[in-house]
Amino acid sequence: MRSPRSLTILGSFIAVSMAASLASAGGITPQPKAGAPLPGLTAAELALFEAGKVLYSTPLTVEQGLGPIFNKSGCFSCHSNPLGGTGAISVTRFGNTDKGVFDPLEQLGGSLHQVATNSNTACAELIPDEEICNTIAIRMTNGSLAYGLVEAIPDKQILANADPNDLDGDGVSGRAHMVEPFEFPGELHVGRFGWKAQVATVLTFSADAAQNEMGLSNRFLDFDNAPNGNMELLAMCDTVSDPEDIQDSEGFDFVDRVTHFQRYLGVPPQTPKSGMTGEVIFNTIGCAKCHVPSFTTSNDRSLETAIRNTTIRPYSDFLLHNMGQLADGIVQGDASGEEIRTPALWDLRVRDPMLHNGLAAGGTFEDRVQLAIQLHGPFGEGASTLVAFNALDSVQKSQLYTFLDSLGRLEFDHDPNGHIQYVDFLEFKACFGQTGITPDMPCAVSDIDQNGTIDLTDFAAFELVYEGANGDCDNDGESDLFELLMGTLTDEDLDGIPDRCATCVGDFNLSGSVDGADLAVLLGAWGTDTFDLNDDNIVNAADLAILLGAWGVCDPG
Repeated sequence: MRSPRSLTILGSFIAVSMAASLASAGGITPQPKAGAPLPGLTAAELALFEAGKVLYSTPLTVEQGLGPIFNKSGCFSCHSNPLGGTGAISVTRFGNTDKGVFDPLEQLGGSLHQVATNSNTACAELIPDEEICNTIAIRMTNGSLAYGLVEAIPDKQILANADPNDLDGDGVSGRAHMVEPFEFPGELHVGRFGWKAQVATVLTFSADAAQNEMGLSNRFLDFDNAPNGNMELLAMCDTVSDPEDIQDSEGFDFVDRVTHFQRYLGVPPQTPKSGMTGEVIFNTIGCAKCHVPSFTTSNDRSLETAIRNTTIRPYSDFLLHNMGQLADGIVQGDASGEEIRTPALWDLRVRDPMLHNGLAAGGTFEDRVQLAIQLHGPFGEGASTLVAFNALDSVQKSQLYTFLDSLGRLEFDHDPNGHIQYVDFLEFKACFGQTGITPDMPCAVSDIDQNGTIDLTDFAAFELVYEGANGDCDNDGESDLFELLMGTLTDEDLDGIPDRCATCVGDFNLSGSVDGADLAVLLGAWGTDTFDLNDDNIVNAADLAILLGAWGVCDPG
């Protein structure tokens, strides 16, 4: 028998080489997975992305400046779905509200509670007693993805959607939160990151999170937070001089590196890209008043080519809105306790929980969406949309849910599980040749060019992203998947491998025998999990023994 792991990896390379020219000729490029880098980055920009990704994924140590009080030791701990995006980790904000006036209790360590310490328990920060602290709010991990593109939306585009006095009388009065980026002191820019839109740039976001979430003082915030505001405790517990974030050998700080990663993150997929009836309903009932579908980034020549003049579909206006019963009571900057910034909805389908406070959690995707919508009322700026939603019939609601489920869905992912595998190929094959496909039909997932027909152009793109084995086991110049699609090869046992192309464990190049070429592949992968034959996640002597035991012509039985 063959090794699925080795064939998957080998097949990916073969599929790319065989299908790239056809897909490129048709101008069809599959959407990357959420968490992938922006298409069109230069080699230098991609290198910055990858270097930043490493630091984003690596815990800080005490010696590097972690703490003395913090929430998590690394960016990845919270921004995990995908890396750089949202997550299920929450933080706590606290303060005191008296006669409508909010006090963040900064003298007691507010308004962000740091839950961990890298020293003894005497250094831990506690939420003050309720006599002092009567306002507590839970905030879920915020993440926008494609941060560089969001930052590049011109302020005037966001401001064009603002209507702070509700002059049009539609009940929606979003307003921009004007803030000073750390790197541009004295300049006011439209905030767009954070639940209160309190951050305007990716670098400010990184520097703020480094200090407040991980305790890493940096060139913008060159001090550590004192546990409950106690400077004596800080002096006792802080063991690294400030600022703790220093330049590396290439002249970049930690906050610069993680900014590179976030700045160059691509947009998550949306499948189908347009035309669903559910989106028409989304617009009709008023969701799009706040969840504005699209923006176009600035055409400023100083921006990277991959970021400049690009249309994106985040489904957010990045403005503050009065959220009624969803208000958290926390004031940040010019954002009141009643206001929350509209979150971007792209990649919504993978979010659990939903909402800034995580109240829409568990159950099915439809369960979470329905609860999130219900919590937009009966008061606040979402009230009229909730009324309109409740008036929809069951078919219309289903169409709305299906549209929202398209936000983050990969092309060809029929399951949908975030991977393009053999089960998706079987669904593609069932759709192949069909015409008159509309965006509301299940087969639309495979109509990458949305021309209404599932054809060979779509298949060429499918092969580019297929994650299973796809070689040319009969050496006729056609990929195995293509021949299975066209019926010239069969797969009666539905294992993804043509019936007449039996091979064996260790036959990495699908030559029909295990020989020196396969041995070279195994030795080249030594110590990694690539071409691992016994699924223990490392290529070692055990795998070598398996390969040598299979040496020679493959036994089809």
